[in-house]
Amino acid sequence: MQRTIYVPRDTTTLSLDGEQVATNISKDAARSNQAVTLIRNGSRGMFWLEPLVEVATDQGRVAYGPVTPEDVESLFAADFSNPSFAQQSAQQHPLYLGLTEEIPYLKKQQRLSFARAGIIDPVNIDDYIAHAGFKGLAKAMQLNAQGIVDEISASGLRGRGGAAFPTGIKWQTALNCPVQQKYIVCNADEGDSGTFADRLLMEADPLMLVEGMIIAGLAVGADQGYIYLRSEYPQALLILNEAIANAYARNFLGENICGSQRSFNLEVRLGAGAYICGEETSLLESLEGKRGLVRSKPPLPAIAGLFGQPTVVNNVLSLAAVAHILADGATLYANYGMGKSKGTLPFQIAGNVKRGGLVELAFGTTLRDLLDDFAQGTASNRPMHSIQVGGPLGAYLTPQQWDTPLDYESFAAIGAVLGHGGIVVFDDKVDLAEQASFSMEFCAEESCGKCTPCRIGSVRGTEVIEKIRNGENVADNLVLLDDLCETMIDMSLCAMGGMTPFPVQSAIKAYRAQLLTNHQSEPHLSIDQHSAERA
Repeated sequence: MQRTIYVPRDTTTLSLDGEQVATNISKDAARSNQAVTLIRNGSRGMFWLEPLVEVATDQGRVAYGPVTPEDVESLFAADFSNPSFAQQSAQQHPLYLGLTEEIPYLKKQQRLSFARAGIIDPVNIDDYIAHAGFKGLAKAMQLNAQGIVDEISASGLRGRGGAAFPTGIKWQTALNCPVQQKYIVCNADEGDSGTFADRLLMEADPLMLVEGMIIAGLAVGADQGYIYLRSEYPQALLILNEAIANAYARNFLGENICGSQRSFNLEVRLGAGAYICGEETSLLESLEGKRGLVRSKPPLPAIAGLFGQPTVVNNVLSLAAVAHILADGATLYANYGMGKSKGTLPFQIAGNVKRGGLVELAFGTTLRDLLDDFAQGTASNRPMHSIQVGGPLGAYLTPQQWDTPLDYESFAAIGAVLGHGGIVVFDDKVDLAEQASFSMEFCAEESCGKCTPCRIGSVRGTEVIEKIRNGENVADNLVLLDDLCETMIDMSLCAMGGMTPFPVQSAIKAYRAQLLTNHQSEPHLSIDQHSAERA
């Protein structure tokens, strides 16, 4: 009897000794004379269960996890790989989880971009096609360029990298440029704290990204694409290159794609290890072989981007969503979400939580509901105290703000950002003053140095916060810090300096009692009160 077993090959699983788990399964299968097909899939995003081992049965896959290399022998002793026996293993092995699709963490999600993640062999073209892969490309080839752009515009898709700019407008701008040479650039330089959705998709379903980039090329008239990949993602690099090579071999990339008389070439370029290169113009400078400095706008990259040519720069999740939109239609995609926030967003739960991982849901659920349903409380078993959403430049949210719907407009209304969907949880032992200081230190470290407000402001901000923490002229330094933050917001060239004050201001505004607890002798005013007095 042929038995099929799945063991992920993603970064998270490998960091938890997943490679040895796979090796031990192969050895034990050979030792027990069992015919086993071992498929190295991607993670389903339930990181607290990794390594997650699955067995194919007639009723669906049965899961076991988290599996250590030492557990493999006992799994074989329980005959876990026997498809006809696997579903009766509840009493046979403590790692038995039942049908994978019935695990509540997974079942409660609305997976569009991650529908294939953890299900397919990520580099197998036939497996991808069998699960509706390249369906979007086939439909795109039946449309002209304007028709493709119109479909993306109708879907309401906005940039998933954090800026939330309407993708259709960006594509239309590039399409309208008459220049012959155009480029598609994927921003895969995922650097925000608590984010991993780009990496997970590239490791679990890279061909969806490839398909989305081909469609983007058809839409704007570009025949060359680049994936600018974070250098700290070696496993994603390996899987992407393998998937791209297979796509070339099957004529989904290269000249005369699928006999269509259209061409698209694609390659991966490694980033320079700088957070600022996640900003699109700095990324383009780096891609051209220069130092990653932010460019002034205008001109926009869609008009004058890579090597001065019209360039569409989109995030991994944006381009992956394109394949789904073309496959199933703009209307279906737009029916998810709320207001101007259409579709789904993969939320990444990290920090002090019991169950960290990826959760794809339609825009509109609240932060509180998301964490109650999926995070299962803090790992420390202490109360959740503050939550940072949107990476290191996102605001710290108090419990009173956790009922805010997770969509772009609702978050903007409270002075917060949804960003790339990263969520980092802190318990009541967090030192918010230290976190505020870290935000300024992070900016000082990662600033490209081109503009004064960011380059100098972050250094001065770190110094002022340190004085506040040490009790030096607290009231006066709060005023100074407020002025400094406003200058950075209004005058910085890009979001690096312009958003660094968000976590600083939110920490001080919401938790000033904690910041000033040791300095009660001074007449303290909140930042809001200081601003009112100056007005």
